[in-house]
Amino acid sequence: MAHNTLKSSYSRLTDRLNLAPQGAPPSDLLYKILAILFSEREAELVSTMPIKPFTAEKASRIWKMDLTNTKKALDQMASRAVLIDIEQNGKTIYVLPPPMAGFFEFSMMRVREDLDQKVLSELFYEYLNIEEDFIRELFTVGETQLGRVFVHEPVLTNQNALHVLDYERASEVIKTATHRGIGICYCRHKMDHMDRACSAPQDICMTFNSVAGSLIRHGHARPVDVSEGLDLLQEAYEHNLVQFGENIREAVNFICNCCGCCCEAMLAARRFAIMNPIHTTNFIPEINLNHCNGCGKCVAACPVEAMTLVSANDPNQPKLKKARLNEDLCLGCGVCLRTCTVEAIQLISRPTRVITPRDGIHRMVIMAIERGKLQNLIFDNQVLWSHRALAAVLGVILELPPLKQVLANQQIKSRYLETLISRWDAMNPT
Repeated sequence: MAHNTLKSSYSRLTDRLNLAPQGAPPSDLLYKILAILFSEREAELVSTMPIKPFTAEKASRIWKMDLTNTKKALDQMASRAVLIDIEQNGKTIYVLPPPMAGFFEFSMMRVREDLDQKVLSELFYEYLNIEEDFIRELFTVGETQLGRVFVHEPVLTNQNALHVLDYERASEVIKTATHRGIGICYCRHKMDHMDRACSAPQDICMTFNSVAGSLIRHGHARPVDVSEGLDLLQEAYEHNLVQFGENIREAVNFICNCCGCCCEAMLAARRFAIMNPIHTTNFIPEINLNHCNGCGKCVAACPVEAMTLVSANDPNQPKLKKARLNEDLCLGCGVCLRTCTVEAIQLISRPTRVITPRDGIHRMVIMAIERGKLQNLIFDNQVLWSHRALAAVLGVILELPPLKQVLANQQIKSRYLETLISRWDAMNPT
């Protein structure tokens, strides 16, 4: 009976996670992970909370608990980074982050004694790398994905630099963030417990802005200034790590410095390449075969195995090989250029620019439409959205292409939304 109650608690928390565009497929492994990160009581409490950020007062009313004990429970969970607390206009608001990039990673961003990180690592590995449902849904459902790749800035030529916008530079994210936090790389830390980690630096996981503020406040990340942040970015460049960050233009909350052997994003890029699991940069390498000597350094450096060596078909040198790029796999990170000693590779612009959502709300709404979950955002089953939040969601919908507007309208079947879209289209003819 106790087992059924336990599973029921974490099942309800899973249902709550799956209201958001980025969910977590139910699984006995997931319940075991959640049981390590949340107590049974916490799972019950969090399962009743709205999708949107909420205050302690809101939680107090939903939980029917006095404000003092409510705040104590919220702060306890925030101290373990299963909730994020954000200071906004002198008031604290709370939000349940997604599993990834979210509380899965946060649980491994420092060495902890309050939970068994080895057991947790083994569960993460099974859930993400063996069962595969979670990682497949995270990286392959819909056109708009969680993360995007930043270009390897040291290899940019003056001509390339003219085509790189500020939000496409990891260095600019570091310079403009309100908070900068550094923690242990979740992926390599997890693989360390599995005796599979590579030698790339671990103390290099970057969080920014409101998320970094919360993680720093509770000791899950250490604060760094702009100078140290840029130094760590340079260290990542020197180790041929790929910058994989939040797929938005404004207020980016994370940039991971990824290796090809440990990091979930790079592993997903290889496993599900034809499904475009990661948004690429706006560049792609071009190989000058006249210069290429077939050394294979670019092949070894590529994190997603987009570079291979093939026969040069030279009858005078039958063993000679040349590099070949699989454009369908390439992230456009530019790491291969750093390793080429004969300058046989250059970056050229992709024919079509990659579209990056404006901010978190913009991305969340598009992802919700593509995943059939828009109604969860607008008609939150726990509490109605404020007019301001609803206006933000509708504002995103009204700016979408017609096909996605139709999908949005079909999902919520709202005459009000249909009227808004019709009036918007009438005022903004193409």
